[in-house]
Amino acid sequence: MKQLVEAITDMREEEALRLAKQMLDKGESPLDVLADCRQAMTNVGKKFESGEYFVSELILAGEILKSISAEVKPRLKQSAAAQQGPKVLLGTVKGDIHDIGKDIVNFMLDVNGFQVTDLGVDVAPAAFVEQIKTLKPAVVALSGFLTLSYTSMKETVDAIKAGGVRDKVKIMIGGGTVDEQVCSYAGADAFGKDAMAAVELAKKWTEGK
Repeated sequence: MKQLVEAITDMREEEALRLAKQMLDKGESPLDVLADCRQAMTNVGKKFESGEYFVSELILAGEILKSISAEVKPRLKQSAAAQQGPKVLLGTVKGDIHDIGKDIVNFMLDVNGFQVTDLGVDVAPAAFVEQIKTLKPAVVALSGFLTLSYTSMKETVDAIKAGGVRDKVKIMIGGGTVDEQVCSYAGADAFGKDAMAAVELAKKWTEGK
């Protein structure tokens, strides 16, 4: 719905939530609501890059998304079995405290049936290694928005190798201007340009598991 995309993009929080509820109550697919949210977040991202929006707008957009997701999630939950899906360990790497992109990836993985453990932001490499050994996830997702996070991503992958668990997990990275070059530098298996790409990677890596 065009109005929902515009309401989120323009930071009209109450209107966005009302429109999302209306769509769901009319029987529209929760996935359509999510698609509108993704489009709006793309718009917000462009406004941020152009200097029209600032960090405060990014934070507000994240809050709007959380409010809408609280309405969408219950309608997307399939059977309890869906939540017994493959495990994903997620976190923003050390030195970076951005969580909006990470939260969107968390949400999208969750509604696609993955069991997600979110370690939060500014996560030390040792914490990832410890949780891999404890939780035994199939996928590790490293998020970072700042360019300095690329070194942290590399240090985290190196720590996972040193911990002897690199061959137990697939590692994806994402956020900011992460690309193939950063992926190669960090030693990750792949990068996701957005939350849907992260879901597709996770699905591809865990098929049949």
